[in-house]
Amino acid sequence: CLGSGLSWEPRSRAVEQVHLRCTEGSLEWMYPVRALRVVLEPNLASAQHTAVCIKPSSDFQGASIYVEHAGQLHLVVSEAEGARPHHVSCFSAYTPQRVALFLQASPQRDISRRTASFQYELLSNQSAAGPDFKKMALVEAMCRPCDNVELLMAICSSDFVVKGSIRNVSHDSENRMSQVDVSIQKVYRQKNRIFQQDEASGEWRGPVRTLLQCKVKKGGGEFLFTGNEHFGEAWLGCAPRFKDFMFVYQAARERGANPCEFQLN
Repeated sequence: CLGSGLSWEPRSRAVEQVHLRCTEGSLEWMYPVRALRVVLEPNLASAQHTAVCIKPSSDFQGASIYVEHAGQLHLVVSEAEGARPHHVSCFSAYTPQRVALFLQASPQRDISRRTASFQYELLSNQSAAGPDFKKMALVEAMCRPCDNVELLMAICSSDFVVKGSIRNVSHDSENRMSQVDVSIQKVYRQKNRIFQQDEASGEWRGPVRTLLQCKVKKGGGEFLFTGNEHFGEAWLGCAPRFKDFMFVYQAARERGANPCEFQLN
């Protein structure tokens, strides 16, 4: 969604309203003035969203973001926080099928360009549960090994499923995350083009993020990396050694217990 405060009537005091009907998306408000009310209203009758997560752009400025609840506004993102890299703010979806955000433009004396833009996601499962989800929404990264049932479900429902090895692991203590650089042997599925082929070497590569508390270390051998995308980044889910995954999948297939067919070749 793209809009500009300059398109409004100069003397109007009305709050402009925008309705967004997707479970994830983005909004860009250029030259913010007065206020903007954004209603997240996914067009799904059975939607049961438990949380909303917002990631301001790195150049977010000119406004602050509030969430409406019980007739009151609660600050979610201040203008000062917008410039923090990788900063994600989450809050409970008090009414799962309709969430209202309120963008208040900051006072300014000049008309220099400012842009208040952010991405949002509505989470609808246990990934938003627990006391720490407000600090880190992307908790689908699991520090414990997946059991066999979770692994079989992961290859069916994950945004990405790739076979590869770990090239490097780096840690970012400030943002409480780790990045695993993966060298890819096979891309079984990916939602977007996070894993890409290097033009010079022809090698497929891509970064996968996880929580710092998972204490990921570089290990040898081939793994099956699965997980989901959040705000254009791949976040780690189940990541067994590939030989272990093959054993689990083939055993389940022989029993007819595999929840989906997985193309191994």
